[in-house]
Amino acid sequence: MGKTSIHTVYKTTDGQRVPGVTTITGQLDKPALIHWAWKLGKKGIDYKKFRDDKADIGTLAHALCIGYLLKQEVDTSDYTAKQIDSAENCLLSFYEWEKGKEIEILFAEEPLVSNKYRYGGTPDIVALIDGILTMPDIKTGKAIYPEMIYQLSGYKHLAKECEDVDVEKAMILRIGRDETEGFEVELYSDKSMKIAFKIFLNMLEVYYLKKELKGV
Repeated sequence: MGKTSIHTVYKTTDGQRVPGVTTITGQLDKPALIHWAWKLGKKGIDYKKFRDDKADIGTLAHALCIGYLLKQEVDTSDYTAKQIDSAENCLLSFYEWEKGKEIEILFAEEPLVSNKYRYGGTPDIVALIDGILTMPDIKTGKAIYPEMIYQLSGYKHLAKECEDVDVEKAMILRIGRDETEGFEVELYSDKSMKIAFKIFLNMLEVYYLKKELKGV
């Protein structure tokens, strides 16, 4: 498993290409990013390179965590020593969370597509954790943002529609890239997931309406 810039292409069973979960939630306005990019610019830092570097660390951290659970070797040859070090910091936090738990992986990093709602996504992990059907979504970074919850609800539905897996416990694992970013586990109730999925479906409708408008 190595670094790749190729995005997963999602298609329904009739061959129609559909958007992914992150594309759908990516429509949300993020005004804080403008200020963040400005602050980096003031320091003489190219925000695009900085962003891409952090994204690479996140990609590798995901691969290391899932590779560890699946007992698979992860190819780190495309990453810098600094990126590997940061990703391994994330892995150490993941070890602490995983310690003492009985984990049976049902599927991991499996692309799924909803024919009903016409979207796709690749959940990180769906597993029996201490006997409970659980979906942990791994995030690297400084905080948990609302769009992450909407993404998680989209993944939860995909597990049900495509794999007939009714997730009992949905959570976000935020594993910081260094000591300052810390570690955080956020659990979501079934009611929260239902509300988040309604929001997600509204964003999905906006996505398709924008597409339709372009064709008018």
